[in-house]
Parts: sequence; C-alpha cells; structure tokens
Amino acid sequence: MQFTEQDQHQILAQGATLEQVDEQIQHFINTFPFLPVIKAATVGDGVIRVDEQNLTAIVSAFDQKAPSLSLLKFVPASGAATRMFKSLFAALEGKRDKSVDEFFDRLSDFAFYDALKGVSGETDEHVLSALLTSEGLDYGNLPKGLLLFHRYPEGPRTPVEEHLIEGAAYANSNGRVRIHFTVSPEHRSRFEELIERVQPEYEAKLGVTFEITFSEQKKSTDTISVNPDNTPFRNADGSLLFRPAGHGALIENLNDIDADVVFIKNIDNVVPDALKEQTIIYKKVLGSILLDIQQQIFRFQELLDDDMVSEGYLTELDEFLRNTLCILPPDGFDDWTQDDKVAYFRQKLDRPLRACGMVKNVGEPGGGPFWAKNADGSVSLQIVESAQIDLGNAEQKQIFDTATHFNPVDLVCALKNRDGEKYNLPAYRDPQTGFITSKSKDGKELKAQELPGLWNGAMADWNTVFVEVPLITFNPVKTVNDLLRKEHQPA
Repeated sequence: MQFTEQDQHQILAQGATLEQVDEQIQHFINTFPFLPVIKAATVGDGVIRVDEQNLTAIVSAFDQKAPSLSLLKFVPASGAATRMFKSLFAALEGKRDKSVDEFFDRLSDFAFYDALKGVSGETDEHVLSALLTSEGLDYGNLPKGLLLFHRYPEGPRTPVEEHLIEGAAYANSNGRVRIHFTVSPEHRSRFEELIERVQPEYEAKLGVTFEITFSEQKKSTDTISVNPDNTPFRNADGSLLFRPAGHGALIENLNDIDADVVFIKNIDNVVPDALKEQTIIYKKVLGSILLDIQQQIFRFQELLDDDMVSEGYLTELDEFLRNTLCILPPDGFDDWTQDDKVAYFRQKLDRPLRACGMVKNVGEPGGGPFWAKNADGSVSLQIVESAQIDLGNAEQKQIFDTATHFNPVDLVCALKNRDGEKYNLPAYRDPQTGFITSKSKDGKELKAQELPGLWNGAMADWNTVFVEVPLITFNPVKTVNDLLRKEHQPA
C-alpha cells in the first residue's frame, strides 16, 4: 500500500508502524481465517467440575498462598452504557416497546431512582431526558462503571464500588488490595473523583488498603479503517481514520501490570452483597487451581533442564500436557526425535497460564470453550466466538451447537515464568484472529477491524484450563431492565 509522506507521519504519530498498517489492510483484503474447532469442551473432556466436598480445602489452599503473592484485580471499564439504554433512546424518538413499559412500571425499584427524582419532570419524556442526557444524570453517555446499580440502606452503589468490595475478598494480600480499571480518556477524571470520594470509607469498613490504578486503551493499538474497496478511508481533511480496536487491545494494558496473579472480570458483572459469597468462593477456586497447575509446570520445566531426560519422564510429561493442560500434539508426534519432543515440551510449558470460569450455556450470545486446532498442528483449549467459526460448514456448526458451556469472562491469570520474570503478553496472541465490521462516518460506509479479543485471540497461545463455575456468578447488565432481575435487587 502506498502512503503519502503525510500519511506516514500520521501513522508514526499514532505509535504504529507502516508494516502493522499494511498487515491490517491485508486482513481487510483476505479476511481472517476461521478457527477450526475439533469439539466442544465439556465436563470431563476439557472442563473441570470441582467436587463441592473439596471446595473448603481448595479455597483454604488459596488463602494460605495469598499472603506471599502479588495479587491484582483487572477490570475492563471503558465501555459506554449507550447500548444499555437502546430501548429508552428509541422511546425518546416515539418508538416505545414493552421493555419501556416495564421500565416505567418499576421505576422506583432502580437504584438511581432517588437521584433521578431530583432532576426529572412529570412526563415520561421528561424522565427519559433527565436520565439519558446531559440535562440530567447523563446516563446515556457515561460508562457503566459510574451508574448506580444496587440499593443498600446506607445508599446506592456503582459497579466500581462493588468491585472494590469483591476485590477486598479475594485479591487481598496482607490487607493490600490492588485494583486496576481500564477507562476511556474522557471519563477518567469521573472515575478518579469517585474513587477519591469512596475509598476512605471502604478502607475503614473492610479493614484493607486499596491501591487503585487506571489506564486507557493505547492509541497505538487503534486500527486503520478502509472503504468498501479496501482502500484507506479518509476524513474530510484527507487524514487517515484510525478506530479503537476492541477489548483485544487491552492485552497491552495487561502487559504493563506487574503481579503474580491477576483476576479479570467485566465491569458490569457484579451482584449485591447478599449474593457475593459464591463469586468469592469460585474466584479463589480458580486461583487455587491456577497456582497448583503452575507449580506442576515449574516442576516439569526443572526436570527438562536435566541433560539426561529419560523416556519415562517424557511419557509422563506428554500425559500432563494431554490430560491436564489439554494439549494434543501434531500428527506424527510419536515419530519425532527425542530432541524435537523436548523442544516442543519446553515451548508448550513456557507460556502464560490462565484458569477460566465457564458457566452452563443458557443461550447467551458470545463465546464458549472448545478444543481447536492451532497453526502448529497441535490442538488446545480456546475460548471461541461464533464469528470465528465457519457456521456455513455443517460439521463446524454442529460442533458449535453442541457447546454445553459459555464464557462469562471470569479469568485468573499467571503472568510470570518460573524465574519470576514477566512474559511479554503480545507475543502470545494470534495475529490471524480478528473481526471485520461495517461502520459509517460522515454518511459514508467504511470497514473497521477489531484486534483478537482479549480472552480469545489475544490469549490464543496461553496455557488454558477451563473450570465450571455456578451460573449465579454471571450476572451481566446488558440492558437497563436487567437491573430489575432478582439478582440485582435488594435481598
């Protein structure tokens, strides 16, 4: 692709390289390949089901290790709440449906009701305008993390506050609780003001010290936009158009984190205090399983350092990869030389590790756990979105339709190697994974590109373990009326 001198200056100012932009344009031209799925990961075949009788011991094992670890809770929180109020925006334009009737029928049940009363008028239109626009609460333009979600006798709470309370329960190392929020630049000051206001109160209440940090999606991760014919889309002033590349770009933010164990959970997946117990238990279960498997990996790596690696040891290691890490070798592996097998094992062990909670599939749109074929011919566990699968292929669609579990974005990650050195996380993403979407700007059609999602393509080359977690731990708020579900109402 030929770029003008002005284009090249803009690309470099963006923090990108000409090679990266060329690669992105090639993805538009060639599209992203589908990911071949082999089978759905199910309980006993890629998904671990924890015996409830062992829960106490597993949680206790995590609690014993936590004081010696650097823990951190990582919360993607930059998403705007606009889609949450889609039906209410439509009602402002005269297109009212049943969900809007439910909203008004139960208006007094929302945690933001008292705040809304202070700024709204009498008519439904006044109420909607006061809720959604800058004339009132401006909820239609704010990120979810700053909205009032849950009611308590002492006052309503935002998701940010719920994450502080959750974090104090499982990301707590000797009373130190580190939480990192990724936020959008335009709302960062609002997040900082909220934390400054509530942090002393929660520290006193919970007996902990919070270390709260923020970051923004890096400009260098934005991707170029193109016209329908795949030529660069240009703004009215002739400049190139770069757009944020989705949550997959946050792998760069995660890469800047220094911690032994990182808990990842979306900003809107929170519940009131009365329902937090199961969430806390299973976060510790995921952490405990992660640390146990990490120790096994370190032990195998030490044994591989021995100059004389026995055949019996390699057999044991092969079984560990197949049965615990769920990695199947490429075809013909049995005929490889011992040196080639050792090199393969070294490469597969020396990677970031994640334990991913999976809930039973109840029809939610999104990704799930699958066994998938990798570029090197091996097969491993992957979180796969429907857009990554060739649903036009009857065999692939049948595999997709047999999925028993769903990805609720419930991850616990180990980011360091056995020497305590941080992995360079972007080196473990799959650059051949991404999404092409249709957008428009200034009335003109364009195509945009999202980077590999944070928990699928961006972590494609991680060691992965799937663990079944209770459905109660997954309570996202996608529409405003989701806040009316019993899981989000006072006990």
